[in-house]
Amino acid sequence: MATSLTTGRPWRVILSFSIPLLLGNVVQQLYQFADAVVVGRHLGVDSLAAVGATGSLLFLLIGFAWGLTSGFAIPIAQAFGAGDAAGVRRSVATGVILTGVTSVVLTVVAPLIARPVLELLQTPPELLAEATIFTQISFIGASATMFFNYLSAIIRAIGDSRTPLIFLTVSCALNVGLVILMVGPLEWGVGGAALATVVAQAVSVILCLEFVRRRLPMLHLRRADWKVTREDYAEHLRLGLPMGFQASIIAIGTLTVQVALNTLGSEAVAAYTTASRVDGLAVAFLSSLGLAASMYAAQNYGGRRPDRIRRGVVEGTWMAVITGGLLGLVIIAFGTPMVRLFVGEGSDDVVEMAHRMLIINGCGYWALGILFVLRGALQGLGHTLVPTVTGVIELVMRVGAAVVLGALIGFDGVALSNPLAWLGAIVLLVPAYLRAHRELAHMRVDPVEATETSAIAIVGPTDGSMVVDAVLTQPVRVVRGSRFAWLTRR
Repeated sequence: MATSLTTGRPWRVILSFSIPLLLGNVVQQLYQFADAVVVGRHLGVDSLAAVGATGSLLFLLIGFAWGLTSGFAIPIAQAFGAGDAAGVRRSVATGVILTGVTSVVLTVVAPLIARPVLELLQTPPELLAEATIFTQISFIGASATMFFNYLSAIIRAIGDSRTPLIFLTVSCALNVGLVILMVGPLEWGVGGAALATVVAQAVSVILCLEFVRRRLPMLHLRRADWKVTREDYAEHLRLGLPMGFQASIIAIGTLTVQVALNTLGSEAVAAYTTASRVDGLAVAFLSSLGLAASMYAAQNYGGRRPDRIRRGVVEGTWMAVITGGLLGLVIIAFGTPMVRLFVGEGSDDVVEMAHRMLIINGCGYWALGILFVLRGALQGLGHTLVPTVTGVIELVMRVGAAVVLGALIGFDGVALSNPLAWLGAIVLLVPAYLRAHRELAHMRVDPVEATETSAIAIVGPTDGSMVVDAVLTQPVRVVRGSRFAWLTRR
């Protein structure tokens, strides 16, 4: 059910919105846990390392696609906060077209370059064949991943973070079952693990479309909504491309880390892979707060509430810092038994290296929390330059640490690349947000006034009829010029 984020105590609104996101991230990480356990125990450490060796390359392209679709959702959230039903539909149509074009390009081009890029990354020869198969199948199914991400982003943009959780849970449960079947009895190897993900994502796309058809008539696109203008494309690309490039920039740094790991041998790759699975659980907590901050800022930006944005971001940052500190303690204390879930007996060196990485990362989670919340808030406000530059800073810090420290002190130096990248990013993010914070203080608090009223249908009956069960009535003030021209200084 769609929900406005423009009313209620800010910290409670952000927290309640982030909890389903958090649970969704945890579910996804648990799936990755299960996937790694099945691959590692059925196929061996080398197969697990082969899957891990693909992570950076997959993130480079699919991460770009994910960032792109997340950016496309920001104009939807802003239009929803402003009560602009036509603007919501037009933004959805624009995003569908752009997501479709990107999916086609990614599906056709990426599988062709998979093996050459893996060779360029100095993937160990014993891992190359399986890594190539896993990567190619994942890229062939990239359209399903992209559209699931985009449909989930649309639903979250109108304030519903629970429904994507349900579909993600179904997808992950199906994924685990298919991985067990395809890797185990069917003996399809790592290719089966990749195919299981593609099939599960495709099922999730169908579920999302059916939910929109039955329960969200406000998102039913009309013929007029497909008449997208250059301005619509430009606005969506202005927000989507920087978020996509930001993810890719970060991924390039991760690729550099992968190269450094590959030179250290398969045990180092396996240790980093297993530690990353455990680390992903903690990152899931913090990234959910960042996404919640982004949607919260976007809706309140459209709803003309700069005062709520200021208060909400401050409260969200404190939540992220406290949560990051607690998560660090938990990961440091219980990292070893969690790592042992992934590997069998005789892999003590892998476990020991993985735990060292978890200690290093755990000490920096507070910085990662600040990074997620402040960057998400700036993106929700429509800022693109600073979030993108912070991605470049992460790249420089991560590459520098991986190359220099990796050569000096080995695996620990590579592991240090993560917290150093986070610290480098917040050095720019904190003053950038403080500047935006001061600018918001000078903007007029101008809640939507009742000069026009737009009834935005939220939930329809399950039989798909046109009767509306619930309606969100958002009064819309007619403003000349830009839809957000109200954001002017006093």
